[in-house]
Amino acid sequence: MKSPTSVLLVATGLVLASSALVAHHSAAMFDNTKTTEVTGTVKELQWTNPHIWIQVNVDKTGAKEEWSFEGGSPNSLSRSGWKKTSFVPGQKVTIRYNPMRDGTHAGQFVAAKFEDGTTLGRWQ
Repeated sequence: MKSPTSVLLVATGLVLASSALVAHHSAAMFDNTKTTEVTGTVKELQWTNPHIWIQVNVDKTGAKEEWSFEGGSPNSLSRSGWKKTSFVPGQKVTIRYNPMRDGTHAGQFVAAKFEDGTTLGRWQ
């Protein structure tokens, strides 16, 4: 029979570990009540753990702005058909995303539509 102290220690450890995971994967900075779009040119796809990032240059009234979009993990995205080459530098793309709450040029990736009409993500 296990002692109550060891059970309490294991339970406490599980609670602490789960709260750390939730904090790491928080999406509180994104406004998930809004979805918007921006069109630009792919600068790069950062295929890194724990989440991929897509950098896009957007031309706003003659001035280029660099936008960043956070996606899922490379592991989960590759199981959905994504590759390291899914976004090619210089490629035109429209990104659908949940914007940052603070208004910075970034967001949580929802979907992408390329010039040839192909899409990635939840483009409905």
